Amino acid sequence: MDWTWVSDPDIWISLLTLTLLEIVLGIDNIIFISILSGKLPAGQHSRARKYGLGAALITRVLLLCGLAWVVKLEAPFWTAKIFNFELAVSGKALILFLGGLFLIGKSTWEIHEKLEGVDGEVTRRIPPTFTAVIFQIMMLDIVFSLDSVITAVGMVKQIGVMIAAVIIAMFIMMLFVNQIGDFVDRHPTIKMLALSFLILIGVMLVAEAFHQKISKGYIYFAMAFSVMVEMLNIRLRKVTQKVELHQPYR
Repeated sequence: MDWTWVSDPDIWISLLTLTLLEIVLGIDNIIFISILSGKLPAGQHSRARKYGLGAALITRVLLLCGLAWVVKLEAPFWTAKIFNFELAVSGKALILFLGGLFLIGKSTWEIHEKLEGVDGEVTRRIPPTFTAVIFQIMMLDIVFSLDSVITAVGMVKQIGVMIAAVIIAMFIMMLFVNQIGDFVDRHPTIKMLALSFLILIGVMLVAEAFHQKISKGYIYFAMAFSVMVEMLNIRLRKVTQKVELHQPYR
């Protein structure tokens, strides 16, 4: 067995860079998993989150092992000219389009439910089962994993480095998924913010399906900035509550 790669600094730099990128690309996946698992009974939250990330890990490793098939997904299988617009449909575009529509529809429905559904006592419906939640997570895992794997292929040539980076990133996310999920459950404003950004990500996927490239850096920066502002609001509310508790009764 050739172990010369151990002393190659380029391999380790590639592994570290790709691992960090996989974690960043997995943030939207964690948010979606946290929101869906929050609809289950409290005792099933942790298990659903771990199963969801486990399914994402399996999906990404399988896609990496089938790189030839993934590369073929980028090749158009149907082309058409509509007016002056050249339409080329590939397997990747179709998956991104359907996944984006599902993400937009699901997030919009969740926001509607929070505003007028179960929380507002306007409508009641049967709570989702554990199997249904895991199935929805797995469907979106395919979309998120496809984007992640194509990014990995563009950065690193060694299949072993790609698989190692995905596994390390997933285990790191598993360590923090419960804390993130519990935090989202405790703060309704964070959950609403997360759902809004999932709609934005869905729009980005649909745009990408039509070959309209939107830089993910802008989206992730907007997400980070909005979360930072909301954290300040949460902190302000806590300080205000403490001040009101210590004020003498009049």
